[in-house]
Amino acid sequence: MKPHEEHRREAPENIACAVITVSDTRDERSDRGGPVIVEALEEAGHRVLSRDIVPDEASEIEACILRLLELEDCDAVILTGGTGVSTRDGTVEVVERLCDRTLPGFGELFRALSYEEIGSASILSRALAGVRKQQALFALPGSPGALHTAMNRIILPELGHLLREIRK
Repeated sequence: MKPHEEHRREAPENIACAVITVSDTRDERSDRGGPVIVEALEEAGHRVLSRDIVPDEASEIEACILRLLELEDCDAVILTGGTGVSTRDGTVEVVERLCDRTLPGFGELFRALSYEEIGSASILSRALAGVRKQQALFALPGSPGALHTAMNRIILPELGHLLREIRK
């Protein structure tokens, strides 16, 4: 058995996550991204501790992330929205600042997979992942298609493995 396969086998299976939608225009009824993440997590057997919607304001994004990371059993915070290149897109800067370590491979792989689906427009995504202490942070686009790609092809297959490694 290869080492990464063994690590996956030893990884936690039931992971507690919080989901944040970053948007100036969405509310609980019109949010399309948050429900995609919640559904993917729940179908994979993970727990969703919280689902929040915050405006694209750095101070509000940061306060929400820090509040959720303080929850006793929160393993990961997954954000959707605010990862593009418009002047209002501030999620990436906040998440990057809060991380002790970033995971460059996440963004690289996400953009490569996105290229297969949407072509060169994938360069407009600044999706990123990182680690703060022993918790994972993910900043994802708001597009439901992009969220399906990120969740099903990267995050869900590796989330337990990632948490196992950062908690060693």
